[in-house]
Amino acid sequence: MKTLLLAASLLLAAPALRAQDVGLPVGSKAPTAVVEDLAGRPVDLGRYVGKTPVLLQFWATWCPSCKEMEPAMLAAQKKYGARVKIIGVAVSFNQSPQRVKLYADKHKLPYEVLFDKTGKASDVYDVPATSYVVVLDRTGKVVYTGQGGDQNIDAAIRKAM
Repeated sequence: MKTLLLAASLLLAAPALRAQDVGLPVGSKAPTAVVEDLAGRPVDLGRYVGKTPVLLQFWATWCPSCKEMEPAMLAAQKKYGARVKIIGVAVSFNQSPQRVKLYADKHKLPYEVLFDKTGKASDVYDVPATSYVVVLDRTGKVVYTGQGGDQNIDAAIRKAM
């Protein structure tokens, strides 16, 4: 049911939503979730916790806000490199792993791209719409959540450093 609500919100998300208005509560512990890499192999998002801060962006190839965020995501990857794990979690609504891979290759996305085939990660991360970002500190505590194309990704990451 929650996945259906996510799909509806993807199309109807209010542009007025901003950081801390949506999703997981700041200060909460990141939930566990298994997604897939673009070859269909399972990937537990929990494996990234405990090494560096983590930025998760729930996105879609057809999402205009996600497209708007691309330069900030690319700049963050360039600025922080291995000091922050940046992961694009593609939602499964109206796309496939193949479509996501073609997009990631075409746009030369320099961070890891995964696929939420079943929608379970979107459910446990309380994803309200695409272009939803969650930043975790090294311990897995949520330090930032936000939605929309004009988020200050750099400031969000600095909260986790």
